[in-house]
Amino acid sequence: MSDNRIDVSRRSLLRVALATPLAAGLLARLSGEAEAAALAQKPDTGTGPFTLPPLPYDFKALEPTIDRATMQIHHDRHHAAYVKNLNEAVGKAPELKDKTPDELIKMLDQVPESVRTAVRNNGGGHVNHTMLWAIMAPKAGGAARGAIGEAITGTFGSFDKFQTAFNDAGTKRFGSGWVWLVANKDGKLEILTTPNQDNPLMAEYGGAYPILGNDVWEHAYYLKYQNKRPDYLKAWWNVVNWDEVNRRFVAAPKPA
Repeated sequence: MSDNRIDVSRRSLLRVALATPLAAGLLARLSGEAEAAALAQKPDTGTGPFTLPPLPYDFKALEPTIDRATMQIHHDRHHAAYVKNLNEAVGKAPELKDKTPDELIKMLDQVPESVRTAVRNNGGGHVNHTMLWAIMAPKAGGAARGAIGEAITGTFGSFDKFQTAFNDAGTKRFGSGWVWLVANKDGKLEILTTPNQDNPLMAEYGGAYPILGNDVWEHAYYLKYQNKRPDYLKAWWNVVNWDEVNRRFVAAPKPA
């Protein structure tokens, strides 16, 4: 028998062996262990003044609305990357290192042009996600209550009408971005969307203050919802922390 025929036979036997339930289970286990090891790595935020805030709950706490893997990847990889990149940006412009993330995204026109885009994208990403973790919670959700509930009803007619308009805006946000409930410069509530990691605090959004926002980048929902963004937006209300949203509403700047 030729060496070629022996190699073919060995490959055939290997394919048969790997097709058995035992081998398939072993491969799945090894794959799962590799994934777990990767997720267990400490988030890399680089060196600088900005740090990754810890989640105020366990990665699995928002299940079944948001799965554990999505939360861990979103927080430990995506948010951490924004923090690391922001640290790198201010490292190249040390005059910015004493500014807060909110201050940085409000003063983009004063940020050196060489790092302005990096500060915009990564400062915005840091601010947006820091808010997002806080306005979600386990055993939360339901209709808006308290002062923000009254303001929503007064502005939109009912919570259901507001929820429908918010979800529709988030669904129609083309590509990656965020959908927001903001207080505008006149103190009135509005729904708006922003591209990428833009935040309503940025000057071009007219002095709006973010009360509540949802991330519609695919990394926020794709593992569980795939391309069904409307399903994700609808389910997300099950984890909204209305106590924190009310705190933000009360803290919003008041019109002069």
